[in-house]
Amino acid sequence: MSNPRVDIIGVPMDLGASRRGVDMGPSAVRYAQLHEQLRALGIARVDDHGNLHVPIREAADEHDKHAKYLDVIDRVCAELATVVEEAVRAGGFPIVLGGDHSIAVGTLDGLKRARGQAAGLVWVDAHGDINSPKSSPSGNVHGMPLWFALERGYADPKRTVQIGLRDVEPEEKENLRNSGVKAFTMSDVDRLTMTRVMEEAIAIAGAGETPIHVSFDLDAIDPREAPGTGTPVKGGLSFREAHLAMEMLAESRKLGSIEMVEINPILDTRNQTATLAVGLICSALGKAIL
Repeated sequence: MSNPRVDIIGVPMDLGASRRGVDMGPSAVRYAQLHEQLRALGIARVDDHGNLHVPIREAADEHDKHAKYLDVIDRVCAELATVVEEAVRAGGFPIVLGGDHSIAVGTLDGLKRARGQAAGLVWVDAHGDINSPKSSPSGNVHGMPLWFALERGYADPKRTVQIGLRDVEPEEKENLRNSGVKAFTMSDVDRLTMTRVMEEAIAIAGAGETPIHVSFDLDAIDPREAPGTGTPVKGGLSFREAHLAMEMLAESRKLGSIEMVEINPILDTRNQTATLAVGLICSALGKAIL
């Protein structure tokens, strides 16, 4: 990693999901020795901005059943965008810790503000996250962040790649087909191998002038390895496939920011999923076996 400064930003957001507990994800990742592991990599400066304030569900207005708590989520994302923008402008490498995946809208907004163009985007997830308020059967915004990011211009479909899909709702398949986003399902990973998938993903997301952002939902990994997530789906990425993806992003020298989301300590086993998230962050920042 060439950047000597990392900026950690916690977003304890649980308003985008139905299951509670994901708001404790940032604390779980810090408890899994994130700071110590980053310093062990030789990173000279680790600035932790703490957690943004997220209103609790009991004090928030659901407002619209088609996009529950969207007004509140948007306010938090606007604050997140400002913190991310300031970190990038100051020369930092943002690491955003969720919280549910709705926070990605704020992260991508901030990256675009700081750099003037949308980041190349590698979105690792079991789910499409590209429902719109009209197509979503649940109204949960954590199933919509990629749709909002594309709709608002925070993400460029020509430089966006999804990896690990295996649970895409019928209503959002058309959204995905019409989006222009390149999607690799788990069937593609099985057939092509993760090496080939990541080579193509880096070529697409890294084609522009702005760095790549990786938004990593831990439910992309098989629940045997990552049990602490609210929407587990069997048949996900293996431990090594996930690490290989991050190692290849590090080797590309095009990675500019990381987001780890959907870690739910209530559902976890001895903080296994948060510990895995820390390991993946370190792999993305250059930690190697030899």
